[in-house]
Amino acid sequence: MILHEIETSERHEIERVQLERLQETLSNVYSKVPFYKERFEERGIRPEDIKTLHDLKLLPFTRKADLRNHYPFGLFAVPTNELVRVHASSGTSGKPTVVGYTQNDIEMWSEIVARSIAIGGGKPGEILHNAYGYGLFTGGLGLHYGSEKLGLVTVPVSGGNAERQITLIEDFKPSVICGTPSYILNIAEKMEELGKDPAATSVKYGIFGAEPWSEKMRQKIQEKWNLKACDIYGLSEVIGPGVAMECHEAQAGLHIAEDHFLPEVIDPVTLESLPPGEEGELVFTSLTKEAFPIIRYRTGDIASLSYGKCQCGRTTVKMSRVKGRVDDMLVIRGVNVYPSEVEHYLLTVEELTPHYQLHLTRKGTLDSVELHVEIKEEVFLGLQQNLEHESIHLLIKKIQHIMKSSCLVTMDVKVNGPKSLPRSEGKAVRVLDKRDSEVGV
Repeated sequence: MILHEIETSERHEIERVQLERLQETLSNVYSKVPFYKERFEERGIRPEDIKTLHDLKLLPFTRKADLRNHYPFGLFAVPTNELVRVHASSGTSGKPTVVGYTQNDIEMWSEIVARSIAIGGGKPGEILHNAYGYGLFTGGLGLHYGSEKLGLVTVPVSGGNAERQITLIEDFKPSVICGTPSYILNIAEKMEELGKDPAATSVKYGIFGAEPWSEKMRQKIQEKWNLKACDIYGLSEVIGPGVAMECHEAQAGLHIAEDHFLPEVIDPVTLESLPPGEEGELVFTSLTKEAFPIIRYRTGDIASLSYGKCQCGRTTVKMSRVKGRVDDMLVIRGVNVYPSEVEHYLLTVEELTPHYQLHLTRKGTLDSVELHVEIKEEVFLGLQQNLEHESIHLLIKKIQHIMKSSCLVTMDVKVNGPKSLPRSEGKAVRVLDKRDSEVGV
């Protein structure tokens, strides 16, 4: 097992390193990023006022809107001629958020991801199959550089073309596979269609992320592939993948790279800090980034923090697996529901595949949820391929009862035939909001 020194340090030593790096970062952004200088002065504070980690709460938050308002390079702490790379979001809901990296940033990021891959079970000399998308999305290149840094043979296959993925997995015999959980499940399905068994491949460890996924989804993937499935967390605004990684020994929370990122959890409404164990919005402050340092960035992700020594030997703080996003939370007739909660309970229904979609509709003045699920092929064949069979009606009632008792929401349920719902080649689309197109809006 490969352990970095900071990963087994005592809490007081971790916090000493964090405070030292935090003070350097604050001095840097105050002198080089006008946005932060203005924000600090609005609050009447200067970098030297931050004398302990508890003083972090005095600092302003940064939001995604701030990045978009200063598009493209307004929040950078270095001139563009000192950059070696930029990444950006898709910009589907407005201007993209752009982040940049110096050469030192790239080397630091590579080391962080190398540590993450080691936490997830990867070892030097092994082969890693990277099915994350390459390009402006940070996932593909982030895992690529980290894999090479750790000394694995890296297969940069990227996303898409499931049959090519299968051929390379069979021929190259990787021990580690990386990608979004929904896409890795898609590859397994395609293998089964071709009469192949994913569990018979060489893959032993999976590093999956970029979308919330439930514990039941983990179980499904592990059963199909016969591997250890671990969660990796990151977002481009903070650096990309590698901010936190779940260890293959415990699979119970993600170890945060605390020497590079200072985490908090806040109440998304009151903005007050929450104690360990309480769920709220994750907030990160970068401690070592040169090109794009970020202060108290509100991620929008819902999770909690826990302290203590892990069975893997690490002492760094762990974040829970992301429950969902603040802006993904569905409020249906006064009840809060996360898609990942729906997924968790839905995957207990043996007749269904792991594919589903939530369609938000409006009936009159009230919001409603239509849950689209997909029946397994063997069940479908047993019902003479008849979706009007009485057993389907009983299945719908069963699903409705589970959703009502577990998620406290009444849902209309539509059972679809095998392979009828869209498959993911990247991040799965779980929610379709059709309310604006409904009559009576």
